[in-house]
Amino acid sequence: MTVAFVDQHKEQYGVEPVCRQIQIAPSSYYKHKARERDPDRLPDRIKRYMKLEFNIQRVWEGNFRVYGARKVWRQLLREGTSVARCTVERLMKKLGIQGVRRGKQCRTTIADGLLDRPTDKVNRQFVATRSNQLWVADITFVATWTGFVYVAFITDVFARYIVGWRVSRSLHTDLVLDALEQALWARRETKGLIHHSDHGCQYLSIRYTERLIEVNIEASVGSVGDSYDNALAETINGLYKTEVIRHRGPWAQY
Repeated sequence: MTVAFVDQHKEQYGVEPVCRQIQIAPSSYYKHKARERDPDRLPDRIKRYMKLEFNIQRVWEGNFRVYGARKVWRQLLREGTSVARCTVERLMKKLGIQGVRRGKQCRTTIADGLLDRPTDKVNRQFVATRSNQLWVADITFVATWTGFVYVAFITDVFARYIVGWRVSRSLHTDLVLDALEQALWARRETKGLIHHSDHGCQYLSIRYTERLIEVNIEASVGSVGDSYDNALAETINGLYKTEVIRHRGPWAQY
């Protein structure tokens, strides 16, 4: 701002009188202008920040402009760039860029108090030591130009990988059954596997329960009205809607 002020008034008053009024040394002004003409004369710290700004912008642009500071920071670390997360946050703010934010919630879990419910075998400990040890399942929704569609996911906790998914215009049991069948086809091995979901009537239906029994999968269900009991699946849903089905373009996120 100081240099810009001098630039604005130097033609009328001269550099030295303007610098005297705003109490800076003319040599400081001339040094700054010399650096503008020759970036190699910039201090090492400034040159590093300029390079960081370029890489931050590149990572953000390369990931559909959905990454926030944490994910940009982690990507830079993977690329071998040593930088503090707070520095990434500050430079992203300076660049005027940020990650997309999650929108409003929609009720997709419809509980049925008359259905028997398995116990919670996970107890919020979403940790697995091998693949096909623990799957978490949940349903989310997406608003499109033609109305709502629902998406069912099954995620392998160990790999943090979606092993089964299905899209439908209805919340009938077929939606979650189709996602389960895809997961079974993709992974095949179900020995010792726990399937954890919320208390939605689709997951507690007779057809779904019988299918889990057929393939020797042990069912686990969280408590009523507590999203933390299926927090990992909720996180996957949020990332999907925020980073894939964004509020930009033909999809609307709600």
